[in-house]
Amino acid sequence: MGNFIVVYGKSGSGKSTSLEHFGADEILLINVMGKLLPFRNRFKYVVNGGDVGQIVNQMTLAVNNGIKTIVLDDVGYIQTQMFMSRHRNMKGNQSFELYNDIADTMWNLINLCRKFPNDVNVYFLFHEDTNDFGTTQIKTIGKLLDSKVCIEGMATIVLRCMSKDGEHFIRTVTDGSDLTKAPRGMFDADEVPNDLKMVDDKIRDFYGTQIEQEVKK
Repeated sequence: MGNFIVVYGKSGSGKSTSLEHFGADEILLINVMGKLLPFRNRFKYVVNGGDVGQIVNQMTLAVNNGIKTIVLDDVGYIQTQMFMSRHRNMKGNQSFELYNDIADTMWNLINLCRKFPNDVNVYFLFHEDTNDFGTTQIKTIGKLLDSKVCIEGMATIVLRCMSKDGEHFIRTVTDGSDLTKAPRGMFDADEVPNDLKMVDDKIRDFYGTQIEQEVKK
């Protein structure tokens, strides 16, 4: 079973920046918004855009060709693009169908990742939001994803990108006001450097899924 991992945070909290230390051919980057990366390093395997069919095909192809780490940057915008492209033409019960389609898309995408081999780590990078109870959580569209699917509940590891005094870091445990979580002993501290490569290594060390073979060219 592939390892589905959630990383969330405010805009500008360092989510994309955390990718900087991955090698050029080490990951498949799904750049949903096709935006420029906030560092000079570039990756060999990149998919720009939020077309779900293309994303599914390229993720499957990458795993079949030996890629062990996949990052979906700004994955929440898949939902946004579906909503913005269709909501104006919706009437009555059609609106419910749109929200159902959005929820089904995310559910199916996550479950695809869970079917990958157990040494494949897939990171979903989300923006964060605060609900009516004051809890900071991942930003979704529609109550169905929050109340029925509960995306963070499908992941064992949920990490929060944060900033303090101009420095980015990753929070590994909850402070009581969010949904951050990780297995006990996986990380050495409650706050670790904003380095998803280091995080990936820690996760692989914990589960014994270290990468031993080179990625196929």
